[in-house]
Amino acid sequence: MAVMSGMSGNEMFCLHLKGMSPGELIIGNSVYSMGVLGNLASGVQNLCGGEVTQLTQLIHDGREQSYQRLLEEAKRHGGVGVTSVTSELRHFHGNTEFISVASCVHREQPGTEALQFTTSSDGQELYCQLDAGYVPKSFVFGNIAYSIGVGGGILGGLKSMGRGEIKEFSDTFNRTRHTALTRLTRQARAVGANAVVGVQTVLMPFGGAHEMIMMGTASHNPALPPECTENPTSSDLTCEEMWNVARMGYMPLKLVMGTAVYSLGVVGNITSALKALARGEISELTSLVYDAREHAIDLIRREAEAIGADDVLGIKVHIHEIGNLLEFMAIGTAVKKHEGVTTQHEQLPPQAIIRDKDTWISGAFGAAEG
Repeated sequence: MAVMSGMSGNEMFCLHLKGMSPGELIIGNSVYSMGVLGNLASGVQNLCGGEVTQLTQLIHDGREQSYQRLLEEAKRHGGVGVTSVTSELRHFHGNTEFISVASCVHREQPGTEALQFTTSSDGQELYCQLDAGYVPKSFVFGNIAYSIGVGGGILGGLKSMGRGEIKEFSDTFNRTRHTALTRLTRQARAVGANAVVGVQTVLMPFGGAHEMIMMGTASHNPALPPECTENPTSSDLTCEEMWNVARMGYMPLKLVMGTAVYSLGVVGNITSALKALARGEISELTSLVYDAREHAIDLIRREAEAIGADDVLGIKVHIHEIGNLLEFMAIGTAVKKHEGVTTQHEQLPPQAIIRDKDTWISGAFGAAEG
């Protein structure tokens, strides 16, 4: 039978270079209801703020069940591996569907087709990962559902009358984000990995709270220090970036994060509102945004220095509005140079870095909107 695969031509080419061929598109899903008791429990926890454990567990169970059903389908197809694993959720009719989608891969040379690995990487990223010395073991994720809470809202509301950081909010957000990362690396350690690569972070509202999920590929690299077996490294560099830094002799140490929540304050809000009526710079907003961004970056600088990193790469600062507050989140990968670290090849093939173009364009009457 013809293989029904979700892989592109570039992915097929890259897999061929590593002795693999594309397999079938596979799907696993599970539809959940929160239930009356779950809603009551999460509502009570929302009063206090922090993690909403009922929601965390429900979302984790739904994601895990859809993933396990994906694996069952992969085994039925005789896949040796699974690439491009996703973990998404969709709301409809008061229920939530958890869905995982991926593609099987097979060995080109005949042999025992037992499932050996799953990865969030696509075929191109998998090539980069393997060539940089990272052998994939399993798709892993860490999640947390959290809320500021009514108490935090009242306290924050009072403190937001003044200008500057609201440390109670900053501490809550820093704690929840690092908890998701800890759970991610814990899953990696459980499958015998010493690194989690290609980490993606997603924030979304869920059930009156918010969920943060980190997804990546638990991998093993023999060049990493022995202590990484107990404390796996983590990185949100793309696999292409990871190949480049490996070629230069660097390896990731840890995905580092820092969050600062700031308020402009009542006086600042009034002043900036009045100034907004006229054309020109609103200096109160300019200075607050600058200070908050620098504070968030300083948090990851201190975390990187504490673990002995040489540099922090790929730093991005995300800004989220929370009512009249602003959250500044800095995230990047701390790296360190190691002797003997390199890649299998001197160059990546063009097919490993060419981004696929969309060939389905949806617009009015089937035409692209201009």
